[in-house]
Amino acid sequence: MLVLLLLPGLAAAQQIRPADRERLTETDALLGRALKQALAYGAAADIALLTRAMQGAPGDFDPAGDWNCRTLKLGGILPLVAYPDFSCRIEPLETGGWRLVKLTGSQRVVGTIHATGPSALFLGVGHVGTAPATDYAGLPPDDQTPVEPNQTTADVGWFEQMGPDRARLLLPDPVLESDFDILYLTRQAG
Repeated sequence: MLVLLLLPGLAAAQQIRPADRERLTETDALLGRALKQALAYGAAADIALLTRAMQGAPGDFDPAGDWNCRTLKLGGILPLVAYPDFSCRIEPLETGGWRLVKLTGSQRVVGTIHATGPSALFLGVGHVGTAPATDYAGLPPDDQTPVEPNQTTADVGWFEQMGPDRARLLLPDPVLESDFDILYLTRQAG
């Protein structure tokens, strides 16, 4: 994605690690390979959810609020795994952008969303348990090995909002378990 070339303000605020930059630029190719495997071998109900998650182009961007979020893991250990709904929250940051936190479940995500156009850059970490070992900026710059405690790994990708009540976080080439992850978000009622 050419959006990476348009991030001079972000580059000054937070450095994107080289391996993560490569994952981000290869998003479309990685997604294509993972979708091919998921659609060929996934269970019908999981494919239906994947189809809903991928429907719609990115549009107006207003992500703040409480969301239901489901992780879909494509490729790798299994062709397609869809987890149930968990809770996520997105809050605006005083410095610009937003902070996304997956609040429930054994596998968590926390990071920042930086609007760059229809697809917003996400820089964060995934971890097991309630607290990551570090935030994205604290990860070793040239190493993708999980950081202990809590198996903290870099999670980078693209956040897209397809309508007021639907969004997705595309996470190419995650460090653990799968070839591509999608966090599918639907806004909580009330």
